[in-house]
Amino acid sequence: MRSKKKYTAAIIGTGRIGFTLGFDKKREQPASHTAALLKNPRIRIIAGCDTDAEKLAAWKRYCRGAASYHTASYLFAACNPDIVVVAVNESAHLEVALEAIRSKPKLLILEKPVALCMKDGLAIADEAKKYGVPVLVNHERRFADDYAAAKSYIKKIGAVQRVRAELCSGLRVYGKKYEASGEYSLFHDGTHLVDIVQYLLSDDSNSAETEKRRSVLYNMSITGIHRDESDPSIVQNLSAHFASDVCSDITLTMSGRSRFFSFGVDILGTEGAVAIGNGYAKFYRREKAKLYTGFYSLAEDKKVSAPKKTRCFSNMVKSCVDFLDGIVPLKSTLEDGLQTLDILERIRAELCA
Repeated sequence: MRSKKKYTAAIIGTGRIGFTLGFDKKREQPASHTAALLKNPRIRIIAGCDTDAEKLAAWKRYCRGAASYHTASYLFAACNPDIVVVAVNESAHLEVALEAIRSKPKLLILEKPVALCMKDGLAIADEAKKYGVPVLVNHERRFADDYAAAKSYIKKIGAVQRVRAELCSGLRVYGKKYEASGEYSLFHDGTHLVDIVQYLLSDDSNSAETEKRRSVLYNMSITGIHRDESDPSIVQNLSAHFASDVCSDITLTMSGRSRFFSFGVDILGTEGAVAIGNGYAKFYRREKAKLYTGFYSLAEDKKVSAPKKTRCFSNMVKSCVDFLDGIVPLKSTLEDGLQTLDILERIRAELCA
């Protein structure tokens, strides 16, 4: 019989992803850690922490039964939650994650990216190993129902011929003077792009073999670098090209001068295709062409429909409960996060060369 035990949780960082995105009426909800934890009947939030008194007070008014603290040190001195969520700015990940790990929770949920450099990421990994603390990295698309459907459908499209992934926004792709804060899209949203491509192309049945290499993607080259005219140290566009064990033609394109936001992945196989991104998921299969005798074309597979909701945050929290119950392994591990961080750091190094 399944356990009905309730797990306690604390949230460090009550800003956007930690709390306020849960009130965005246009986003699928829950869209914050607070909202997702509150929605799960197996979890009870007992504490929250933020150095911003105003943000913390707003969170406290919403989570009336929970205690609030201005520092993580005070929080851990007062309570010992089963789950600790680290949802602070990227620049504070190392310090807060290390302190959280030393409190020995049953599980640490760490917002993406793991850190702003591999040195910090590996320090977090070393501390987690030392204290025996499992870490889940919140690359949320790994938990989304639409991306799960896409990953499953890839098995039906034959050999993967090419992959095109694209991120467009108005935030610079990279700028050296922004390294300390992480205020550039290569790490902020690019981490999602790199991670989801690795997830879609990874072989779950051979995860141990995959972990022998730092990333699923290799043989990297960079083209299409467009630098800001007024400040050449700022990169506005780039394309990163890779190979993997299942595809030799993979391109990730990032734009920081678009007047819109978009995120998507197109995967072309020998017998079908998948196109998925923010707000859409389409699946194509090979069938006899309607316009040419003796030919085949790709047509949308009417037998497959995209899930109406992604449930990414709800699924992420449910997976944490299932992990703590001993039912499933973690779906987005610290090793996965480090593989993505390694690629981001290699791209950044090329831009600085």
